[in-house]
Amino acid sequence: MLKPRRDSAPRQDDLATPLLAWYDRHHRSLPWRSPPGAKPMDPYRVWLSEIMLQQTTVPAVIPYFLKFTARWPRVQDLAAAETDEVTAAWAGLGYYARARNLHKCAQVVSTQFDGVFPDSEAELLKLPGVGAYTAAAIAAIAFDKPAAVLDGNIERVLARVFAVETPLPKAKPELRVLAARVTPDNRPGDFAQAMMDLGATICTPRNPDCLLCPLAQLCAGRRLGVAGELPRKAPKASRPVRHAIAFLLQRDDGAVLLRRRPPKGLLGGMLEVPSTPWREEAWQNAEAATHAPVQIDWQPVDLAAEHVFTHFALKIGAVYGRIGAGEAATVDGIWEQPRDAALPTVMRKMLGLLPRDGRPVRSTRNRRGGQGRP
Repeated sequence: MLKPRRDSAPRQDDLATPLLAWYDRHHRSLPWRSPPGAKPMDPYRVWLSEIMLQQTTVPAVIPYFLKFTARWPRVQDLAAAETDEVTAAWAGLGYYARARNLHKCAQVVSTQFDGVFPDSEAELLKLPGVGAYTAAAIAAIAFDKPAAVLDGNIERVLARVFAVETPLPKAKPELRVLAARVTPDNRPGDFAQAMMDLGATICTPRNPDCLLCPLAQLCAGRRLGVAGELPRKAPKASRPVRHAIAFLLQRDDGAVLLRRRPPKGLLGGMLEVPSTPWREEAWQNAEAATHAPVQIDWQPVDLAAEHVFTHFALKIGAVYGRIGAGEAATVDGIWEQPRDAALPTVMRKMLGLLPRDGRPVRSTRNRRGGQGRP
C-alpha cells in the first residue's frame, strides 16, 4: 500500500500562496460570500448558508437562502418566527432536524448574545446544530480566524495533495491535522472557501482536472498517479429497506388530508400524508387497513414511489379515497390543496401517487414486489 509522502509534504505557504491567487481569479460568486479580500459577510448569513449546505448542494441551497434572508433579514427576525413557519419554509431542503436547530440557534443568539454571533470556535460549538465543521467554517469565513475547516471537498483536496491512503471516515483525524497545518494566518476565510471551490470545480470526485489545478505541482497523489482514486473509502454497509402504505384521502374540492408529525424525531413538526408505520416487513392488506385515518372503500393505486434517507430506503405504496365536505369535517387532520402544502420531499412523492382521473387500479407490479395494500 502506498504511504503519504511526508518527506516532500507541502508547507503552509506552499499551498496558500498559489491557492489564494487562483481563488482571486476563479472564485464562485455566491449570495452568502464577500468577494476575495473584502470584509467578511454578515455572520448571520455565513451561519445560515453553512447550516443549509450540510449534506446539500450549492444549487439547491441558493433559492432557499435567498428566500430565508428576504423573509428574515436578521437573526432576530428568524428567532421571532413561529417554528411552523420556519419548517414550512425549509420544506424540500431535507434533513429537517436542521430546520428545528436553526430556529433554536437563532433564538439563543438573539436572547443570550443580543443578536451577535460569538466569534470563537469554542463558543460557536455551544450553539444548537453547530458541530465542529460548522463552528470552524463560521470562525474562518465570518471572523477571519485561522480555523481548520474540513468539509467533503477539502477532505478530497487534502487526501490527494498529501496522498493519504487511509480510507474515510477513519482518515478524518489525519485530514483535520493536515487542514490545521496548511491553514494560513492571513486570509484564512478566503483560504477555506478557496479549498471548497477547488474541490467543487477542479479537484472533483471523478476525473479531477489536474492540468488546471493551482496545486498540481505540489500534489503527491498526482505525482504517484493515484489522485483520481483518493480519498479511499471504506465499503458502505447495505442500506435497509422499510415499507409504508400512504392513505391518499381527497375531498370533493381536491384538498387532501394531511397531519402534523410529532415535534421530535424524523421530519419532526412537518406536515405529512397519513400512512402506516414505516417498517421492514411489507404490509398486507387487512393489517394496513387498521391504520387508515377513516374507514371507507379504499382503492389501490397503480403507482409506487421510493425515497432514500441517510440510513434507510422507504418503499411507498398507496391507496386512494374520496369523501364529501360533510364527512371530511369529522376527520382529524389538516385539509390543503396539494399544490399549496409545504411538505418534505418524501411526502411530495406520496402526493405524486394521487390518481389524476380519480379511478385507481390494482398494481400487478406492486403485488409482485410484495407491497400489500388494503
